[in-house]
Amino acid sequence: MEAACTNNMSETQDTIFGKIIRREIPADIVYEDDLALAFKDINPQAPVHILVIPKEPIPKLADAGDQHQALMGHLLLTVKRVAEQVGLTNGYRVAINNGAYGGQTVCHLHLHILGGRQMKWPPG
Repeated sequence: MEAACTNNMSETQDTIFGKIIRREIPADIVYEDDLALAFKDINPQAPVHILVIPKEPIPKLADAGDQHQALMGHLLLTVKRVAEQVGLTNGYRVAINNGAYGGQTVCHLHLHILGGRQMKWPPG
């Protein structure tokens, strides 16, 4: 497992997600387009646990800027598309962990789709 994503992590630092995008390591990919990739989490926290990542390496949500506005919208619509594709008709949770205190362990922005069971609140 990679170290927690902290403020001193370099934007150019390669991550496991960069290696998945380049097909250097395998992943169970469920969706791909020019801007995003979605694949099953290797440590699922729900019956359905899929990660949606931008192909552009943005370390964390706090690092997204105005220039990423269209990409951020695209990622949310990709979540919707993937959730429909895998049959999450009763609902699902979307989570973005940001930084070390937010529980982010890979310094590449990613959205978790969690579903297939009733979610509880508060989550953590």
